[in-house]
Amino acid sequence: MRFLKHLGRLLKEFGSFAWQNKAWWIVPVVLVLLLMAFFVATSTTVAPFIYTLF
Repeated sequence: MRFLKHLGRLLKEFGSFAWQNKAWWIVPVVLVLLLMAFFVATSTTVAPFIYTLF
């Protein structure tokens, strides 16, 4: 739960930085990085179960 609180604060900081400096290119970069982190986190938990099928 603490991790989500810090992640939310970090995303809020990125958003305020992009808003103040008109750096809208940061928003897609952060979204892609979060999506990649999500895929890595989910693939590492699913991988052991896939190996047992073969």
